[in-house]
Amino acid sequence: MKQDNLMAPWLKPLWESLDFANFPNAILLHGQSGIGKFAFSVELAKALLCENSNAAIKPCNQCEACHWFDTGNHPDFIALVPETHRKLLPHADYESDETPKRGKAARDDDGDSSEKKEKKNISIEETRHAIENLSIGSHRGGNRVILIYPLEMLRTDSANTLLKSLEEPPANTIFILLADRVDRVLPTIRSRCRLLTAPRPDREQGLAWLKTQLNNIDGLKVNDGDVETIYDEQGGAPFSVLSSLIARHNKDEKDELTISIQASRYLLQSMAQGVGINWLDTAEKTHKAQYGFLLASMQRWISDLQSVAQGGAPRYYPKHISTLQSLSKAVNVQRMLQLWKSLLQARRHENHPLANRIQLEALLSQYQQIFGP
Repeated sequence: MKQDNLMAPWLKPLWESLDFANFPNAILLHGQSGIGKFAFSVELAKALLCENSNAAIKPCNQCEACHWFDTGNHPDFIALVPETHRKLLPHADYESDETPKRGKAARDDDGDSSEKKEKKNISIEETRHAIENLSIGSHRGGNRVILIYPLEMLRTDSANTLLKSLEEPPANTIFILLADRVDRVLPTIRSRCRLLTAPRPDREQGLAWLKTQLNNIDGLKVNDGDVETIYDEQGGAPFSVLSSLIARHNKDEKDELTISIQASRYLLQSMAQGVGINWLDTAEKTHKAQYGFLLASMQRWISDLQSVAQGGAPRYYPKHISTLQSLSKAVNVQRMLQLWKSLLQARRHENHPLANRIQLEALLSQYQQIFGP
């Protein structure tokens, strides 16, 4: 699918509010993961590099700069993203590109665990090399654009190097910084950027866009009920749902998002058992999935349980309302609030190299204990 086809309609008002004639040196676009920030930012980078003099029609898709960008070869576009996102950049053949080869070891399925984890991180060497060379003028004499995502995953030394560049921005250099969790971005970096909030679509709009995208994929058949269930389970993130359904269609069993969704569903089935949860078995069967993804699922379940216990309706798992109502009758509110605090604390450290299985066991054991007097 072409990039402009992926411009989410709920992000178009944000796009229309941008002033390309007076663009800041750095923006920090933040919002929930999976709502289209990355596709938006790639299109924004293209517009900022477009050499058409008419700012009202950027990107023009006609000039030489736009053609360079579309082939993944624009010399003034630098994308500092993990290997998991490089495939989303325009027509870039990273198997033959010299720069990403530095991280090739992280793509090998038979590599060790530290190499596999690197796939989700931004290379320290690549970040330092890109930022330290910003003093060199742009290749085409116009703007140079640095896209960094996810900003909150930058290591401390890389973040400090970035901060120095933001304090004294090189001429004609624009930073597009993306974060799923803006609270994890250094305040010193936040203060030097124009903050832009990416809104999440309402359910009707998000589902309509998602179903249109799915209908454009040959051979992909999925019923509306399944789509809506996954949509709710993933917190209303259309791009995440689209990626997971495409991976399932392609039978990509090693896709990280697919693994996490399957683990999350097993986690929810276990949590639906309330006091009868086998927390050891659940942790054993789910701990290899993305820890942050599992924590988010637990948070959504507890949020719905809190809502139902107070007489409200579930937001994330409406199809489980009868189970939630049954569990809410046996829940100890004070212990549930304490578990909520534990989940918030766990999310603050979800990217640290902790023993995920042990952490999950502790949280699921605490979940079992919220039921009863």
